[in-house]
Amino acid sequence: MPEQNVNPERYPQYQEEELSSFFDLKNLTLKLVLYWPWFVVSIIACIILALVYLRFQVPVYSINGSVIIKEDKTKGRSASIQNASPMALMDLGSFSMTNNFNNEVEILQSRTLIKKVVSNLGLYINTMQKFHLRAPRVLYNNSPVSVWMTPDAADAMRTSVLLEMTYHKGGAVDVEANYTYQGEKVKEKKHIKKLPALLTTKVGVISLAPNTESITVEDQIDLLATISSPTNVAGSYKARLSVQPASKTTTIANLVLKDADKTRAIDFLNKLIEMYNQDANDEKNEVAEKTADFIAERINIINNELSHEENRLASFKQTAGLTNLTNDAQLALTENSRYEQERIQNSTQISLVEYLQNYVNDPANDNEVIPANIGLQDANLSNVITQYNTQLLEKKRLMRTSNEANPNLQLATQQVELLRNGVKTTIESVLKGLRITQKGISGQTSKFQNRISKAPTHEKEFVSISRQQEIKAQLYIMLLQKREENAITLAATANNGRFVETPQASVAPVSPRKAIILLIAMMLGFIIPFIIMFLRDFLNYKIENRSDIERLTTVPVVGELPIADVKAGGIVVHENKNNLMEETFRKLRTNILFMLGETDKVVMFTSTQPGEGKSFIAGNLAISMALLGKKTIIVGMDIRKPGLNKLFKISKRETGVTNYLNDPTIALEDIIQQSDIHANLDILPGGIVPPNPTELVARPVLEQLINTLKEKYDYIILDTAPMAMVTDTAIIGRVADMCIYVCRSETTPKSGFQYVNLIQKEKHFKHLGIVINAVDMSKRKNSHGYGYGYGYGYGYGYGYGYGYG
Repeated sequence: MPEQNVNPERYPQYQEEELSSFFDLKNLTLKLVLYWPWFVVSIIACIILALVYLRFQVPVYSINGSVIIKEDKTKGRSASIQNASPMALMDLGSFSMTNNFNNEVEILQSRTLIKKVVSNLGLYINTMQKFHLRAPRVLYNNSPVSVWMTPDAADAMRTSVLLEMTYHKGGAVDVEANYTYQGEKVKEKKHIKKLPALLTTKVGVISLAPNTESITVEDQIDLLATISSPTNVAGSYKARLSVQPASKTTTIANLVLKDADKTRAIDFLNKLIEMYNQDANDEKNEVAEKTADFIAERINIINNELSHEENRLASFKQTAGLTNLTNDAQLALTENSRYEQERIQNSTQISLVEYLQNYVNDPANDNEVIPANIGLQDANLSNVITQYNTQLLEKKRLMRTSNEANPNLQLATQQVELLRNGVKTTIESVLKGLRITQKGISGQTSKFQNRISKAPTHEKEFVSISRQQEIKAQLYIMLLQKREENAITLAATANNGRFVETPQASVAPVSPRKAIILLIAMMLGFIIPFIIMFLRDFLNYKIENRSDIERLTTVPVVGELPIADVKAGGIVVHENKNNLMEETFRKLRTNILFMLGETDKVVMFTSTQPGEGKSFIAGNLAISMALLGKKTIIVGMDIRKPGLNKLFKISKRETGVTNYLNDPTIALEDIIQQSDIHANLDILPGGIVPPNPTELVARPVLEQLINTLKEKYDYIILDTAPMAMVTDTAIIGRVADMCIYVCRSETTPKSGFQYVNLIQKEKHFKHLGIVINAVDMSKRKNSHGYGYGYGYGYGYGYGYGYGYG
């Protein structure tokens, strides 16, 4: 018969079954019972490690607060601005910049604002008290040594400076500065006898000063101060700060900051809202400040013009010697007074609009807000200017918090340009209307001036000078009034945000969470032994027990043999003995006889590789058969390295099977030996090792030999070579009624059962069973306390080139 080649790809389910079977509930329960000390030790070790971890962790607290942010109620009315005509903008009186809530939330957690807070509070300098066997403690504003470096100098550093200090009660300080300069690590030490002092380093000057509000120092204290870039520290605070809307229907934002020091975190949130309001107020007051500058400039100009007119009037009166107006002139002036008043107001408005037109047309003011509160009577023009200013401020805000690719910024830019054009158009329209009105008033005035012309020349000049003086005086008074109104606006600016709930710190730290960490440690302590056992089982390529075999093959296991006692020798089955080995072989004998048919007599023993106890089991089973009263012969068919010779103490030079197969004329009675163990047991040794064992067992004379033995014996036990290593056994299998495949615990490779499955699939034998040898009964739940410390083996050493990988 040709040599059988096993293709592992024919059994792809092997590894999947092995992996899934590990999680079998019964198997897990058994492992838990057998290895319970592992679990106890693992859980205790993990808990200890967790406690050590907790001891060296700085506790982190959660500080929570709520802020209400004011929102412009006119928000949302600018959606149609993009397609609106310039004239239509005058009807959009409700269009203005709004405090978009989502934008304000982003501003609150922007790196720019947070950096201002970090720099203002000096949070880029962190001082801690060091301990040897516990986590360091944060010292916020209560360190005995106050460390300082300007924010600009700290931001210019490309590295952090670590100061390790030992502060002595007398005020002396030992300082060690560690930092990196130009790619090299620098360490500088200095002893300071008394504070304050300056520490000059390559990255900047550091100031050290005593702190009157520090913690009590009994002898000395170890401190650790870190100076970092405010930009980097702002990034750290940004990552730990959460700003979320309280709900979809309110403008309340919930602030949450996680920090190792409660006071520091509360100060941070308070300062954050303070700086936010300050920035928002600065933006709101930008229009009012520009208006104040414009009004101050105009007051100065009008004041000079008014002084000129007053001086001119006084000089005229003195020169003309006038004291009272004539009755005719008084009557004409009375009739003309109403139109003159309208003319004065009209001229004032024209002057203001012209001033405003010059301001708007000046390219230098393209990105500046337009003065609004200067006394314009035209409501449409005032509204358009207000809309333009609010939208320009919104654009500036977006430019500070985003880039040019932001769609909102692009839309705001378009809206500002559109509104500016609308302002120009409106100014031209208003100016045109004022000049038309001026012409009408001038016509009425001319009618009365004809009457006035009849008055003396001096009276006419007096009226003209008085009129100019009155116009300038009214304009001056109006500008003073607007200046006061604008000052009130600056003083009455309300904050954008205020706390609804002031920041409060959690009582217990949110990190590390002791209960969860201990629970995880216990779970890991329970899981780790399973992982170790799983890896051991997965990486162990050898079988250990019956469950391993049952996962690898469906061939029935007909017996399990414990580890044999070294003192018992190779023969462990004796007459009238009832120890564990005798009972085990009786059970094996019963199972084999149950599987054999009435006419079946030949049982063949084989294995995967040498050293698995195949000859040991075959020999002792033959003895057990003989003790049952059955005439039994054991035949040494492992003709390459006969194992029965050592078991039954037979010389390797004894005549045996190989001699008969080579010369069938030899009488069997001459080569069969009577066993001295029992009268029912005979032995047919293997004989001298032939040069052609495969060809020898393939001869028909083997069938002749077995048939002859069947006539004389009840059972024939064949001890054959390992099937996976040589082809002899497969050829001998043609004469066997049953094949017992012997495997040894912690010796037989799991891959060998692919060969067993192949034998079963291709039905090489009428009956096929497996016997497990050298099982450690102490690892079995039902071992009843039996256990032996000797593993049986014969040390095969085949040299025919039949290796098994």
